[in-house]
Amino acid sequence: MTKITSRDNSLLRRARAVRDGKIADSIFIEGLRLCEEALNSGLQIDAVIYSDQIVRKERALQLIEKLTKTSRKAAAVSEKLLESISYTKTPQGIVALAGRPSSDEATFTSKQPATPMLLILHGINNPLNVGAICRTAEAAGASGMITTRGTSDPFSPRALRGAMGSAFRLPVWPDADYRDAINYCRKRKIRTISADVSAAKIFSEIDWRGASAMIMGPESTGLSLDEVASAEESVRIPMHGTVESLNVAVAAGIILFEAARQRGF
Repeated sequence: MTKITSRDNSLLRRARAVRDGKIADSIFIEGLRLCEEALNSGLQIDAVIYSDQIVRKERALQLIEKLTKTSRKAAAVSEKLLESISYTKTPQGIVALAGRPSSDEATFTSKQPATPMLLILHGINNPLNVGAICRTAEAAGASGMITTRGTSDPFSPRALRGAMGSAFRLPVWPDADYRDAINYCRKRKIRTISADVSAAKIFSEIDWRGASAMIMGPESTGLSLDEVASAEESVRIPMHGTVESLNVAVAAGIILFEAARQRGF
């Protein structure tokens, strides 16, 4: 490992580029917990950058030693330099640059069971919500998540923070065309079910035990009439009072855990 300064900043420049989404095949992972999850999930770690202060912590030192054995580059920096590449207001002491998990349609399909339970996110542009839904999907036993064009990248730094490692493990097919996602399910006899506040059926009235795909739209507008109509069924979550809608991550969690209950979770 090396100690780098502001004059030797090619690695820092690369870290900023990855952080800002300018290098398509790399992801920016910040924080001790997420770096541990990335390592344990078998991601290819390309580089690790850490502050000269965090090595004083035993847990951090053990992780850094493991990361430096597998990564191509490792460097210690001052707190000030780490702050210059950090995605958060308060630097968390360690950043890893890793290869983006394989996430094309073919790879996604190869990881699906005989009776999949999928989640399709369409037009959800808040990365923290995308990350939270990914985390919930893994916890509820979903077999994969498809995100459409216009949906926040599930491997962006903010989405990764919300997912807390789930994006490294849950099969994800990002940047799919909405129509392609629907046709993908139809070809494989996976029933598509949209979330719609005007639906006649309540989410618990649906039989989720077969191959299913839940479609969640943007929180502000929901799915369009055409998008709702493209699904085979639609469901709603009943609510008291004058509340019109729930946070999309909360709504996804309610429905996914009902599906999990029916599927013998």
